[in-house]
Amino acid sequence: QVHLVESGGGLVQAGDSLRLSCAASGRSFSSYVMAWFRQAPGKEREFVAAINWNGGSTVYAESVKGRFTISRDNAKNTVYLQLNSLKPEDTAVYSCAADLRRSGIYTYPTYYDYWGQGTQVTVSS
Repeated sequence: QVHLVESGGGLVQAGDSLRLSCAASGRSFSSYVMAWFRQAPGKEREFVAAINWNGGSTVYAESVKGRFTISRDNAKNTVYLQLNSLKPEDTAVYSCAADLRRSGIYTYPTYYDYWGQGTQVTVSS
């Protein structure tokens, strides 16, 4: 069983930055592929970014590439998402997810086994 808890969301203005954190339980965290997804009201869940077990490989959605950075600290069982140059269209609930079964990075939510409860990010114009 893996328990994921996100933090760091909030209300910011366009152009501001935030850093989201996702703390994970589980003794094998360093082997998990970790990802961030987001869901805005009335929209489907959307892939944002993912990182492999050692941080050597990352994948980003085109809409956030160059603005968001995913990273991880395996010693702290934590994955981060740095959000820079935020836009109103980034407003959503951001959730982290863990893939325990694969080493490659996948962008579809069905590949992920465990999810956090999410943290709200609201960007005002």
